[in-house]
Amino acid sequence: MIRWWISALQLIELLVTSVVHLTYGFYIFSTAVAGDLSQALSDSFFKPNLEGGLKGDDSIKTTSVDDLPPIVLVHGIFGFGKGRLGGLSYFAGAEKKDDRVLVPDLGSLTSVYDRARELFYYLKGGQVDYEEEHSKACGHSQFGRIYEKGHYAEWDEDHPIHFVGHSAGAQVVRVLQQMLADKAFKGYENTSENWVLSITSLSGAFNGTTRTYLDGMQPEDGRALKPICLLQLCRIGVIIYDWFDIPWLKNFYNFGFDHFNMSWKKIGIWGLIDCLLGNSGPFASGDWILPDLTIQGSIRLNSNICTFPDTYYFSYATKRTKKIMGTTVPSGIFGIHPLLFIRVLQMSQWRHPPDVMPPYKGYRDEDWWDNDGALNTISMTHPRFPVEHPSHFVVQDSDCQPFRPGIWYYKIVEGDHILFIVNRERAGTQFDLIYDSIFDRCRKHVFRKNPTNHHKHCYHHPWSERGSDIISRGVKADQPAEPASSPPASTRNRWPGPINRAGCSVEEAEPWAVHLAKEVELWAGS
Repeated sequence: MIRWWISALQLIELLVTSVVHLTYGFYIFSTAVAGDLSQALSDSFFKPNLEGGLKGDDSIKTTSVDDLPPIVLVHGIFGFGKGRLGGLSYFAGAEKKDDRVLVPDLGSLTSVYDRARELFYYLKGGQVDYEEEHSKACGHSQFGRIYEKGHYAEWDEDHPIHFVGHSAGAQVVRVLQQMLADKAFKGYENTSENWVLSITSLSGAFNGTTRTYLDGMQPEDGRALKPICLLQLCRIGVIIYDWFDIPWLKNFYNFGFDHFNMSWKKIGIWGLIDCLLGNSGPFASGDWILPDLTIQGSIRLNSNICTFPDTYYFSYATKRTKKIMGTTVPSGIFGIHPLLFIRVLQMSQWRHPPDVMPPYKGYRDEDWWDNDGALNTISMTHPRFPVEHPSHFVVQDSDCQPFRPGIWYYKIVEGDHILFIVNRERAGTQFDLIYDSIFDRCRKHVFRKNPTNHHKHCYHHPWSERGSDIISRGVKADQPAEPASSPPASTRNRWPGPINRAGCSVEEAEPWAVHLAKEVELWAGS
């Protein structure tokens, strides 16, 4: 009887969350359509002659802005760039605060790896190359969208870029920087980590989130889906959306799976059935965003990503919880978006299944209770697992002056996960304070003198050496999660010994704890 009641409650919760998410999605979509129609009507009835004024503005921008490094805003899961959803802005118009801002449109549900590849070619130009071995292993085309002209074709070490990533977008930028360091782009042998001048994270998904398990990822491996869950409904909807392949609809919004060729024109009705049964497509291969957002998936990613000594790092972690008599609860009802309230409550009470091995050594449920409805606050401050990267907590933005490279400065802000995107009215003055601070830091406090051309805080396998095992997706689902002190199973089995950037095996290198202690001591004493 008790089991029946639990199952009934779970189905009710699934129904409620599904309705809430569908309603919000419809609201965003209808808002974008209404905005497009309004703009079209306005253009057809009122066409002022602004040619002279526009020319004047363009001349000002070309003379005064071209020397500035661009600031690239990278969206998160279910996000979109400029040109999608009509005139709707994912960053709620923040891109208008600076004269040289780019807002790329990347796959909203594609994997961190695929999105990092897309971001590179968006900036440099050319046809997106997902790399042959990775493409074969994941069952999709090697080549994707063609950018006839790069949005910043001159991008190199002498013309670096500022990146600002929201949610999963922050991890995408970190993976891209590592790819640049590993020279992982065919035909571009001169790439380096110094192509990235700074990375700013806004509610960044560095260490995964317990919400993935609430939405349907299996906590045993962080890859498989539960039979009945919100993500299963999402999976079915995305497959059908891509299969129908309605051009005007996909131009309006695209999940980014075109390289999987799931259109009815290519796979027919039997191909659709195959995808729905989980035998093919991104959800079968695991080459989509959710496995990368589990704690296990983030550990696999972080095992291969460095924090570099000549890049500046800053992160804003968000939190919508508080403690009352030792219990973590949502901090108010009205300040949390309806889309996220249930998840804030559930995440603040999360318990890792007792019969499942913890995702890392030393895991404690209470460390993960503070959250913003999508990510846990502990995940957003800086890369922590499997090894913690150098960091410094600040209360005020001014506390990080002088701003030093190679250290993750982080600040905790009261807000839910979508407070600083889509609708700027919700954030009020906080919106301007956050983005003004970000752009001001990029323009006034971040500069590079002489790159040191060596790596620190690094424990990974170069992207170019891992081939089809990229992002450690080759670990078998029946293998338990491993403690943070050891490298991922797939990388340990594939190569004779982990190699750090200095060229020696990890066993011969300086122990991380000692190295980190020295870094902190040097930083504190300077």
